[in-house]
Amino acid sequence: MLHILQSAPPSTSDAVLRAMFAARKSVFVDLLKWDVPVLEDRYKVDQFDDLNATYLILTEPDGSHLGSARLLPTVRPHILDSLYPDLCEEAPPRAPDIFEITRFCLDRRLRAPERRAVRDTLVTALVDHALDHGITAYSAIAEMGWFQQILAFGWRCRPLGLPRHVDGAMLAGLRIDIASDTPGLLAAAGIHPAATIGDGRRIAA
Repeated sequence: MLHILQSAPPSTSDAVLRAMFAARKSVFVDLLKWDVPVLEDRYKVDQFDDLNATYLILTEPDGSHLGSARLLPTVRPHILDSLYPDLCEEAPPRAPDIFEITRFCLDRRLRAPERRAVRDTLVTALVDHALDHGITAYSAIAEMGWFQQILAFGWRCRPLGLPRHVDGAMLAGLRIDIASDTPGLLAAAGIHPAATIGDGRRIAA
C-alpha cells in the first residue's frame, strides 16, 4: 500500500510515519553508521523532517514498512543546497516544480528479490507522484553504487557536477527530469511496480 503523508514527527502519532522513521534509523544509523540525529533512540529524524516534507511510504496491509522516500521542496532549504552545494557545478536546482528526493530507504528485513520489487515500486510511485503534482524534475544525492543504479533505470538523469569524496564516501549530485514519457522509459528498462513481494505478501492496494 502506498501512503503519501505530510507531517512533522514531533507531533505525529501516525503509525506508518513512526514505522518509517524506525526503519530509517535501522538502515542509516545502525547499518550504515551515519552520525545523524536520532529521536528517542528509535527514530531517524533530522532538521528537514518538518511540515514541508512529503513522504511516500510503501507498507504491507498491516502497516509494516517496506520502503520510503522523502521529498523536499527546493525553494526552501534542502540537503543539496544546504549541505552539499559543492556537488553541483552550477547552483543547485531550485524551482517550485523541482523537489529533492532524500532518505530513499528499503527495509533491512527484505530479501534481495523483495528489495528489487519494493525499489521498483517506489521509483514508479515517485514518477507517478511527480506527474500528478506538476513536478518536472527531482534532484538527489547518491553514493556512486546507487547512482549507477539510478542511471540504469532508463529515465533522463544526469550528474550535476563531478563526484566528490565526502566523509569517506564518493557522492554525486544528480537531476532526474520527469515528463509524460518517463513511465514508458522506466518500463522499457525493466522497472515495473509490483503488487506482491516474495511469498505473496501485498505491497499495493
